[in-house]
Amino acid sequence: MKVVGITILKAGALAPQPLQLASASDLSSYSFFQRGGVKEMLTFFSKTFTARTQPGQRQSVQHEAYIVHCYVRPDGLAGTVTTDLEYPPRVAFVLLTQLLDEFAASQGDAWKSATVPDSIVYPPLEEYVAKYQDPASADKITKIQKDLDDTTEILHKTIDNVLERGVKLDQLVERSDDLSRQSKMFYKQARKTNSCCVIS
Repeated sequence: MKVVGITILKAGALAPQPLQLASASDLSSYSFFQRGGVKEMLTFFSKTFTARTQPGQRQSVQHEAYIVHCYVRPDGLAGTVTTDLEYPPRVAFVLLTQLLDEFAASQGDAWKSATVPDSIVYPPLEEYVAKYQDPASADKITKIQKDLDDTTEILHKTIDNVLERGVKLDQLVERSDDLSRQSKMFYKQARKTNSCCVIS
């Protein structure tokens, strides 16, 4: 079980095109040469799926061997946690709920006026990535927030369900300004060799 990355974004009515405010990742399982491409793919997936998550909604979007768990609060503050398939979704959403609450409390309304990507430095993100590598460490919090599953509907979708009819992920990757030419080639090569995951 593994958390690959966590991202905090501004979305909803505040940013029709989600703006990444802060992010952290654990790329230790990737080679040095892959890490840049993986980081760009994490940004791409976070923004793409957050844009397709309604305010107040939680959803998990699976792509090959990874799942991007998205949560957009009614106020437009959003977060994603990218994990492997074995990682418990409930723990991912407990993480997101707690993280976004703490972020909002520490930043006040300052995040709402942010216009530059990754313009907010938020050190606790690195701590969250490290702490939540082991979902068992979150057991206490999971029990406290057990009502999460009971009171909210978490949507589980595949890539095709999330994208508009007729739109393919390959087309979005090709048109994306977030991805360098090298990352696009990396994506195509990963698809061609049918590796375990596009972002690995």
